[in-house]
Amino acid sequence: MRVAFQGEVGAYSEQAAVSFFGAGIELLPLPDFRSIFEAVAQDRAHAAVVPIENSLAGSVHQNYDLLLEFRLPITGEIYLRIRHHLMALPGVRKQDIRRVISHPQALEQCREFLQQWPDIEIVPYYDTAGSAKRLREANLRDTAAIASHQAALEYDLNILASEIESDHQNFTRFLTIEKQENIPDEDGKTSIVFATKDIPGALFKSLAVFALRDINLQKLESRPLLGRPFQYLFYLDFEGSLRDEACRNALNHLGEITRFLQVLGSYRKGQFV
Repeated sequence: MRVAFQGEVGAYSEQAAVSFFGAGIELLPLPDFRSIFEAVAQDRAHAAVVPIENSLAGSVHQNYDLLLEFRLPITGEIYLRIRHHLMALPGVRKQDIRRVISHPQALEQCREFLQQWPDIEIVPYYDTAGSAKRLREANLRDTAAIASHQAALEYDLNILASEIESDHQNFTRFLTIEKQENIPDEDGKTSIVFATKDIPGALFKSLAVFALRDINLQKLESRPLLGRPFQYLFYLDFEGSLRDEACRNALNHLGEITRFLQVLGSYRKGQFV
């Protein structure tokens, strides 16, 4: 099974893919999020793993838009604990370091650790694993990277400090996408997107179809509706599978009172790893 992910080998998305699908998969690293959706749509990958939200940094809005554009169903989710490590080439000591490179979110999540070095230059880079790869390829002996433990192994780097993130309750929720649905019989979760009619109380009435059936809502997020300034799509996650009669009835009701509704996926609730 070939699974696509965004980033270099050693990226957190790679860890999510292996944790979800198992160690026997073939991995396909790609440079950006659109590329991994295209890989599944064009049958160059059987599945892809995409980050959708981080417990500290919030939602990955581009991937919400790509889910709507490509209409590939969500088939699963996983919550990955993000552990950041400071790493450098073998033989490089902490006192040799003049700059630290990593993805901007990783740098921000390690801000308290980095503030201990007021003279260190902080350099944003496109990818955490990519920053580790950069150290190795350019033989940077005055630079450290912040990345995963797996990245340190992949690029033969020494870890100088472990778990340096400011908040250890740092999780990223990853979704899996495939061409075929994988609707569970139990322990399900469903993601949808809808647009309300331009009438008073439209959003309240939309959410009421779930409350009337005792369906628990887990997340609601709005995104701009392209081509219609200051109008919005609503992305919603709720507990339950499309095999549940109450969930199907709620969506049928919602379809009657909204002007657009799309199911993004119905899948088994994810585990924390």
